[in-house]
Amino acid sequence: MKYLYLLIGICLCQFSGFAQSVTARLIDTNTKKPIPYATIKTGEFSGIISNEEGYFTLNTDEGNLKTVSISCLGYQSKTLSIEDIEKTNFVIALSEAINQLNEVFISNKKPNADSIIARVKANITTNYNTNLYQYNIFHRTTNYVDFGELTFEIDKASHFGKKNLEQANADLNALSKKISESDIKHFTDFKGEFYNLTKDSSKLTVVKATKLVDYKNDFSMEDVEEKAKKIVLTYLDTTKTYKLKTGIFKIEDSLSLKDEDFKDNNPKEEFTLKHLNSQAKSLLRRAQFYDNSFLNKLLDANLYEYTYQGITYNNSELTYMIHFEPRRGKAKYTGTFFISDDTYAITKVDYNYYKNRHGDKLNLKLLIGVKYIENLSEGTILFEKNSNNIYQPKYVKRHTGSYFYISRGLKFIENSSAKNKVSFDFTFEGDAKEKEELLITQNSVLTLEDFKAIKQEKVAPYKVLNKFEKSTWENEDTLEATQEMKAFEVKE
Repeated sequence: MKYLYLLIGICLCQFSGFAQSVTARLIDTNTKKPIPYATIKTGEFSGIISNEEGYFTLNTDEGNLKTVSISCLGYQSKTLSIEDIEKTNFVIALSEAINQLNEVFISNKKPNADSIIARVKANITTNYNTNLYQYNIFHRTTNYVDFGELTFEIDKASHFGKKNLEQANADLNALSKKISESDIKHFTDFKGEFYNLTKDSSKLTVVKATKLVDYKNDFSMEDVEEKAKKIVLTYLDTTKTYKLKTGIFKIEDSLSLKDEDFKDNNPKEEFTLKHLNSQAKSLLRRAQFYDNSFLNKLLDANLYEYTYQGITYNNSELTYMIHFEPRRGKAKYTGTFFISDDTYAITKVDYNYYKNRHGDKLNLKLLIGVKYIENLSEGTILFEKNSNNIYQPKYVKRHTGSYFYISRGLKFIENSSAKNKVSFDFTFEGDAKEKEELLITQNSVLTLEDFKAIKQEKVAPYKVLNKFEKSTWENEDTLEATQEMKAFEVKE
């Protein structure tokens, strides 16, 4: 086993006096399992966390980083130098804090879950505040699409020759096969400063952004429809234009095979700041307390019931574990609060849908051929106390998923006196998933004047990557890439 750790360490990081970064992994001393979401402090109020596989990377480029402090719920904290990390072969084992718990917490009385939650609510305004704060952030989005059923067929064509009809359907079948067999996923990263005035007002500046994507196999539902439409048009009279209708509704009035009428397979490489701002703000709201907020709903005793699960230890603080699950039908989630015994602040939340609960649902399959259901929602929220003794979000993860079914009939009608028609049917069904992560590496108080002075640009350029390149984010405080990201490569 010792030699295995040595091999892992060599693979993780070829450390030398000239190295600009150090990559290591956290594992449990007893189980050898990875430890996710541990805090690695690079300064008193700055740092990163380990990713879901236990990996993290430290930026040592400037030579100022000498030691780091590592802490995680349920484990004894450690302070290590860069040299110490090298001596561990870049695999750091953390021990459970059971012995410390026995020494610190001695009581015959079982804590009351409802009483603890009541104290959490009473201390919210003292413990939390995100208004007028500047956050140094790193944001990652991972998207997946898995098509289960995907069929296309031209069932009626008033002026198609037999060979053209057969070839068009063959091309559509080939498209269907290619999409069904494709591993459709992409990763988007950006780093910047997020300026939060209130839950509804914020600004964002981006210093770097990347997109790890295979555009040839990046099939959104809209892209699939566009590609199928283009195949059909190829076998029509290319000198003419067409109306496109679905049922009684006209979708387009003058559709042709001209390149400008279709989406570019290599779009302009820039994000709109408005969109990125909205993404970051949406995740931050997940960790905020306001009327009808996500966390306030979880703390509503009319909606949820709470059960004391036990105690654990978090960086010298005794921590209660309180389980929650729905008390009423409109409540959707179950999970665990981790609550400081000293301040009654929530320091961590894990949540997911309870049993058969789900999000938005639309079933018009028989009426208009559409069905949709949000069937996955889970996440983790971490808080960390700052220099003002205010708990600030450190990490927010939201993993969502949905089932979709769309069956449509499209009709191409020639813009001519002949009004030749082609009827085209398609059906696709599958699952779409999205994982969003927000890491806050630093936070500081912001004045209203400073907020007003910040200018948010309209767009932010991004770099397209055809395969994972460690050097792209090597000298940045970010989330370490997962093994799935590191294995990503566009095949020609």
